[in-house]
Amino acid sequence: MQMKQKKLAWLIHALFLAPAALSVQAQAQAQQAPDKQALETVTVTGIRASVRSALEAKEASNGMVEVISSEDIGKLPDTTIAESLARLPGLSAGIDRGNASQIVARGLGPRFVGATLNGREFASSEPDRAVRFEMFPSESVSGATVYKTQSAELVEGGIATTIDLQTVQPLAYKTRQLSLKADALYYQLASDIDGAKKYAPRLGGVYIDQFADNKLGVALAFSYYDQPSLEDRTNNWGFNENNSGVLPGTTVSKTPWGFQNSVKKGTDKRSSVLGKLEYKPSADLALTGDVYYARSNILEPQIIHVQSNVGNWNGWQSGAYSNYTVDGGYVTGATVSGVNMDTINAQWKQDMTNFAGGVNGKFKTGDWQFEGDIAGSTATRDTMWSAVNMTMLQSGSVNWNFPKDGWMTYGFSQDTGNPANYANSVSETWGPTYAGKLHDSLNSQSLSASRFVDWGDMVKLKFGLRATQREKSYNQVSWDYGTATIPTSEFQRVSVAGRPDFIEFKGGFADTVGKYFGSSALSADGRTATTSDLVQQDWRAKESNTAVFVQGDLAGTAFGGLSYRGNVGARLVHTTQTGYGNEQVNGGAPTPVSDGTSYTRFLPSLNLILNLDDNDVNQVRFGVARAMSRAPLDVMNDAHVVNIDKNGVNPTTISGGNPQLKPMMANQVDLAFQHYFGKGNLVSVGVFYKDISDYIGIASVAGTYNGQKAYFTQQVNRDGGHVDGIELIYQQAFTTLPEPFNGLGLAANYTYTDSNIQENGDKSGSTFTPIATNGLMKHNGGLTLWYERNGFEARLAVNAHSAYNRAPTWDSTAFQINGAETWASLNLSQQLNSHVQLRFGVENLTNQKVTYTDPVNPYYQNDFQFGRRFNVGLSYKL
Repeated sequence: MQMKQKKLAWLIHALFLAPAALSVQAQAQAQQAPDKQALETVTVTGIRASVRSALEAKEASNGMVEVISSEDIGKLPDTTIAESLARLPGLSAGIDRGNASQIVARGLGPRFVGATLNGREFASSEPDRAVRFEMFPSESVSGATVYKTQSAELVEGGIATTIDLQTVQPLAYKTRQLSLKADALYYQLASDIDGAKKYAPRLGGVYIDQFADNKLGVALAFSYYDQPSLEDRTNNWGFNENNSGVLPGTTVSKTPWGFQNSVKKGTDKRSSVLGKLEYKPSADLALTGDVYYARSNILEPQIIHVQSNVGNWNGWQSGAYSNYTVDGGYVTGATVSGVNMDTINAQWKQDMTNFAGGVNGKFKTGDWQFEGDIAGSTATRDTMWSAVNMTMLQSGSVNWNFPKDGWMTYGFSQDTGNPANYANSVSETWGPTYAGKLHDSLNSQSLSASRFVDWGDMVKLKFGLRATQREKSYNQVSWDYGTATIPTSEFQRVSVAGRPDFIEFKGGFADTVGKYFGSSALSADGRTATTSDLVQQDWRAKESNTAVFVQGDLAGTAFGGLSYRGNVGARLVHTTQTGYGNEQVNGGAPTPVSDGTSYTRFLPSLNLILNLDDNDVNQVRFGVARAMSRAPLDVMNDAHVVNIDKNGVNPTTISGGNPQLKPMMANQVDLAFQHYFGKGNLVSVGVFYKDISDYIGIASVAGTYNGQKAYFTQQVNRDGGHVDGIELIYQQAFTTLPEPFNGLGLAANYTYTDSNIQENGDKSGSTFTPIATNGLMKHNGGLTLWYERNGFEARLAVNAHSAYNRAPTWDSTAFQINGAETWASLNLSQQLNSHVQLRFGVENLTNQKVTYTDPVNPYYQNDFQFGRRFNVGLSYKL
């Protein structure tokens, strides 16, 4: 590919108008060269087209990027953009409810991953800053660019990477477009759970049209997905480390405190709407307005077996233990007599919304082009938890087998599914019942100017200003509704394959609780927050950011005539932040408090691409930059508990949030050799290094409170370390093979990452127990095989990663080691005619299960499964 005078313009088109603009650019070039020999026109569609389009944008970029491109409207290969992102080199995803959700990149967790929508930062429904990428369905997103190196014009915030999601641009198409999808899905795990929803519909569509001689473009998209939320999960409660009696025949036999097995059989109803309007009356003016709205309504009834009282405190149960297995001093399997197994019925409810909208204007006058953008976004998350306990009347014998890194099984001698075996006195448990509300709002304004210049090797100058205002809050109210007498006739048996039977309310959780505990038992209306709510679950964080940048695009020759391109620039960021919360001193009444800080950071960057030949087949890419990732918003609050020794003997202790946290910083270097051959083919070898400082983690640090010596247990900025790795990519479409094998293609990648950064495995912060940094996957790779011929498409994708440290809950200090996993999917489609396509797919082809391991004790594990997912569907394209 020639990169001559128009390469910068071509780059902009490739990045922001892919994939449709590529064909427009090619047509324009053909019209400008009528004296050239006429070439045969070959239309490339399907998987090959999307792979080729993405690779062309990657090659044309002035930095190091990965690109997801749809070859046609509504034809991203996955249900959501999260699944597509997780297959890119260096990236993976944490799983939530069987779906790819938050992204892990280059050995760093979600708090190091920045995200934008059409170049704008947006609010999120997570308590920190992380984005749930499954909230963006394939109908609403036409592509994505993953920036692995920094540039001055890029929104700050992603040390690991910045992911820009792009919505469709209607004026990139010349004619009306319509795409509709309808799928029926089957969830295999539902066949193992009585009463679980097995089948689900999924609908989606995209409409694009142009008016006024292609000066006005309109795009509308929608999606609806009624997904079963299924899970079979066993949690080990940990071990009696210090007061467990020694079982006969052993020298050390630490017994478990107990365990639970929970089964979810709920639903997750997700829907989204996108609207976009483009107006381009001339080549010098372009206006765009867009809105995006998504919601998720999760309702998860749960049935839970609870086995406690097996901890063998000081050996009092040693005589009840038999058939035990001891591994590493821990009892991983046994039979214990004389115990009860209770059943809990519970319900988790979670409603989330995401809204983002904005107006963008581009105006050209003379040699200058100006761009202005105003945007706003909000996210909400309303949650509710409640549970009741059914007590078993008769004791029996429990047996379990919890092998290290193996699937946990258990049994009980009594019939746990017989309602007659339970008392009719039912009490609220695992409480209190609570309802929480999270709200996030983010507004942004930006203005930039650019022009082409002839300043030696600098060919374009760009500078701009961006401001954001963000506020995130959470508050909770909790309550108890006591005990009620519920006749056992209200219970029914539930069978779950491989587990002892359960009981559940015949009429459903909410209706039965309302009937016997009162109609308002599950309502938060009129309730007052408790002291615990106010101190621990009532916080707010505000943040105002201003950034200015200047960037120059480079193009020239070096090293004896080799051409190069790139950019150099700097970004100056100033942030003011305030955290709010309640302070409680020595158990007294909570009082509102606030605190904050401000900081300024300078972020220089340089990206260079050296072309080793005239056709840009061989390239050396280099990037060096200083990057930042801001502190999680939920730990920037000022809520804290103070304990003062009234006798003045012991120092004061304070635990809670830290509104004075500074951003984590990184000096980073990237270097890669890339060999582009043929069309859509690449071999790449790259290395990266990040030196991270001001790392944020839990610790207990000395300080003063009201002039007296004190110790603060909170998230603090501390020493960091380095993250480095190697990245290998091979991608090829085997078009030169004889038919029918010329429809084959392959994409493979592997990333090795290492780091000396350590998290604190002791969430109390009183000691430092070193564990690997959050997100560190030593090994991460993927292999995609695809075939395309005569309207038939097939894709087999396999992604694997080694074990890594993860914080899967709202508590960012509650680390778990997510075990090594291999996720596989198969997608087949056949074009029935020019308008209709038949599709079939399988997700989680190998029925991968998930294991969480305590970062300190390798025998303390939880495991769960979601099962396979099958879909069959039809697509219609106008």
